[in-house]
Parts: sequence; structure tokens; C-alpha cells
Amino acid sequence: MKRVVVTLFTLILSINSFAQGSTGGGQSFWSDPLSHSLLPLYVISALVVIVVFLAAVVAIYMIKILNLLTSEAEKHKVAKLGIEYVSKPTWWDNFLQSMNAWVPVDQEKTIVLDHDYDGIKELDNHLPPWWKWLFIATIVWSAIYIFVFHISNSLPLQLEEYQTELIVADEQVRRLRASQPLQEIDENTLAFTLDSISFITNGKAVFMDNNCGSCHRNDGGGNMIGPNLTDEYWLHGGSIKEVFSIVKNGVVEKGMPAWGKLLSPQQVRDVTFFVLSLQGTNPQDAKKPQGDLYKEEVIQSDSLSVQASL
Repeated sequence: MKRVVVTLFTLILSINSFAQGSTGGGQSFWSDPLSHSLLPLYVISALVVIVVFLAAVVAIYMIKILNLLTSEAEKHKVAKLGIEYVSKPTWWDNFLQSMNAWVPVDQEKTIVLDHDYDGIKELDNHLPPWWKWLFIATIVWSAIYIFVFHISNSLPLQLEEYQTELIVADEQVRRLRASQPLQEIDENTLAFTLDSISFITNGKAVFMDNNCGSCHRNDGGGNMIGPNLTDEYWLHGGSIKEVFSIVKNGVVEKGMPAWGKLLSPQQVRDVTFFVLSLQGTNPQDAKKPQGDLYKEEVIQSDSLSVQASL
């Protein structure tokens, strides 16, 4: 049984090491578990753990049943001899006794202290052995900790681990940005047109995915929190530059988050185009206008006119 447990433990450690080595900075297991290459190994490991657990539970119950049958046999044997049956302590009782050093009730008079108060006496109970061993273990662990972390510097402290993780994270970000360079967007040169179908379509997807509708509604009509995006009234300006800035930097005091921290510059631009494309859609039960009136001529080709559909 011991060899089986050691083998299973070694197998689990090897699977974990193999998983870390094979993924090597790639896609993590939890990002897409069903498509991960190591899914069969994880499933087998989970099944092995479940089987071992169930086997341990069955073994415990079998031992209990065996002890019960043995006890009943002894009771029957003692009853035939006319002797009073005295149950023997189990291994668990002996273990608890050794860990706690309990004094039986019929022997408490041996540890009664001399003083009493209004008839109340005190027993001279000592700390249980497990508590003393735990206290000694903490002293030993503290000595090992001081030597390993502060004298020999064999392992890094928490601050050093944090700084190392920051360096690794910065390197990962650098590699990601190098593999996926972002195009810088100059809001001063942006010009909104309804012909920008790809921008509007992508912006709509980002608008929906980031749950912007919880404040502005999916049709842009606005609710108790967010203003109506389909009318000609704006709280912070309605030009493309101003809308781009609001989406990018947010309005913290009014609950509008700075989406520029989460979205790429292209996504901020696309959301801006989608918001401006909502002008004049007039959804049902839209929120009343807020802010100042803003009108700007929309550039539109002669061959194509696009209106955002929700």
C-alpha cells in the first residue's frame, strides 16, 4: 500500500512538472481546458485520486465493521463465563490519549491542587503533548527560516519574489506587444463617416462584450445611470475627438470607466464610431436628453448610407 501511495504521488508530481514544461508560457489549461493537450493526463490523475479516496473510505468502514464483529464476539464469550465485559481501548483511543494525556475522571483526585475558592477546586492539568510538540516545531521552523532566508539567502523573500514576478510579467508584456504591435490612434485626425462599416461593426461587438449596455442599454437609449447616446445632446461634447476621449479616459466622478486601460486604441476608435452611428436611431423609451445640443455634419458617400442595426 505504501508503494502504491508513493507511486501515485510521484506520478502526480511528474504530470504537474510535465504540464509546466510543455505549456512553457503558452496558453494555460484553464483558458481552454477542453482543447488543452494535457486534458487526458489531468482526467486520469483526478480519477486516480477519486479511486484512492474511495478505497480509503471503504477500508475505514471495513475496519469499523471488523472491530464491531470482534467486540460482539468478545461480549458473547464473556457473557458465557459470567464475567463483566470491559471494552478494550481502540488504537484511536490510545492515539488520542497519547496526544492529549488525559487524566481519567476516577483519577482526577491525584491532580487536585490544595487551594479552593467557595468549594471550587482546580485541577493541575498540563498542556497536551500535541501543543508542546507544535510549539517546539514552530521554534525549529523559525530557526530554519532565519537560516534559509536571512543568513544563507538560499531562497528569496516575498519582496524579492514579487519583484521577480514583475520582471517576468514585464517581459511577457514586451513579447506580447512585440508580436502584436498596436497602431496608435490620433483622435485629432479622426473623421467619422457612416461608410466605416468595419469600424462600426467591430465597435458594436466591443460595446456588447464589455456590457456597456448595463449603463447605456444595448440600443444606446440610456437608463438610470448612463445618458442617451442616440440624441443630439451631450454632457461632455459630441465631436468625435471628445467622444473618443470620453471612451478612452472615462468620467470617473460619473461612473464612466476609462476603457482605454482595457481596450486597444483600435477598439476605442471602433466603439467611438459605433456610438456616433447611433445618432438618430430613436429607440423606444429612450432617456430624456441631457447636456448641451451638439450638431455636426456627418460625412456620407453618395453610394452607401449605413445605419447601425441592433
